[in-house]
Amino acid sequence: MLREQEHGALVIGDISGYTGLLVASELDHAQDVLRDLTRVLVDGLRGQLRLAKLEGDAAFCYAIGDRFDGSTMLDTLESAYGAFRRRLDAIERATTCDCNACVLIPRLDLKFVAHHGAFVRERLYGTEELTGTDVIVVHRLLKNTVASTAYAFLTDVFVAACGVDPGAIGLQAHRESYDDVGEVRGWVHDLHAWLERDRDRRRVRVTERTTFEQIEGDLRVPASVAWTMLTEPSHRARLIPGVERIDEAPIDGRRGIGTRNHCVHGDGASLEEVLDWRPFEYFTFDQRIPGVVHYVSTTELTPTPEGTHVTIRIQRPRSAKERAALEAAAPAFLPLYAAAISAMEAAAARSSELPVGA
Repeated sequence: MLREQEHGALVIGDISGYTGLLVASELDHAQDVLRDLTRVLVDGLRGQLRLAKLEGDAAFCYAIGDRFDGSTMLDTLESAYGAFRRRLDAIERATTCDCNACVLIPRLDLKFVAHHGAFVRERLYGTEELTGTDVIVVHRLLKNTVASTAYAFLTDVFVAACGVDPGAIGLQAHRESYDDVGEVRGWVHDLHAWLERDRDRRRVRVTERTTFEQIEGDLRVPASVAWTMLTEPSHRARLIPGVERIDEAPIDGRRGIGTRNHCVHGDGASLEEVLDWRPFEYFTFDQRIPGVVHYVSTTELTPTPEGTHVTIRIQRPRSAKERAALEAAAPAFLPLYAAAISAMEAAAARSSELPVGA
C-alpha cells in the first residue's frame, strides 16, 4: 500500500573499487572486507541519516525534512569518510596475508552522492522501499564524470536544503546529463583534499591532567545526534538555562575552527571561539564572560553500547589571577553544564526534540 509522499535528503555512500577487488580475489575474504567497511560507513552516517537499504557495496540513506543544518550534514559525510580511511589503514597495517584481496584493499575508496527531493516509503515483501523520480536521480548520479575516487557530489537542491554557500566553502561546480533524468547540476567536495587538511590540523584538547572541573553524562542517542544537540545554535539555546539565543558567526559559511558564538542570556552575554573541531569526537571552545571569567573547555563524545557518553572538561588556567577568577565564578556557571546534560537526557527520551535524522 502506498504511503504519503515525503521530502528529504537522499544520500548514497559507495565503496569505489570493490567490484575489481571482488573479481580479482577470493570471494570469502573480499566479502569479509566489504562487511567490515560497510559497517564503518553505516555507523558513520547513522544518526543524521537513516539506512534505507544496503545495495551491494553501497549504503542508501535518507533523512526526512525540507531543511537541514548544512554544517552538520557536511561534517557527517567528512567524518564518515575519515572513519572509512582510518579503517582501511588499520586493515592494511594489521594484515600479513598476501592474498589478492589484502593486496588490493588499499585501492578501495569512498564516494558520496546526495540529492534532495520527493519520495514515497512503502512496504514491499516485508521491507521498506523508497520510490520516486528523485530516488532514480540519486542512483543515476553514481555513474558520473567526477575525476576523483573520493568525493561528495551534492546536487543544487541538496545544497539549497542545507542552506550553505557552496562557493564560500570551497566546493566546485559540476554538472551531469542523463538520457532519462536530464541535466543535474551540483557541487563536488574533494574528500582527499579535505582529509589531508584534517590530518595537518593542530589538536587543541583539554586533558585529564589539565582539568579544573569535569562534568559527565550518558545519552541514549548516537554521537552524531549528541553532537548536533551540543553544537547547533537553536538546539544549544534550548538546553542551557537562561540562554535566549546563540548568534553564530561561522568561518567561510561553515561551523568549525574560528567560528565565534555570542550567547545572549538576559542582560548579559558570553563569547565563544572554536579552537578545535573534530566532528562527533570532540570540540574545544575558548569561552569568555566579559569582566568575569575566561577559560577553555573540551567536550568529548564517546560511543557506548547504549548511545554516547559526554565528558566536558574545564581547563585549569595557568595564571593565578585567572585561576582565582574561575574559582569565584564556578559556582554560578558550572551548574549550567550539568543542567544542559540533564536537558539532553530528557530530550533524548522525547524523540520529537531530537535533530532531524535521529
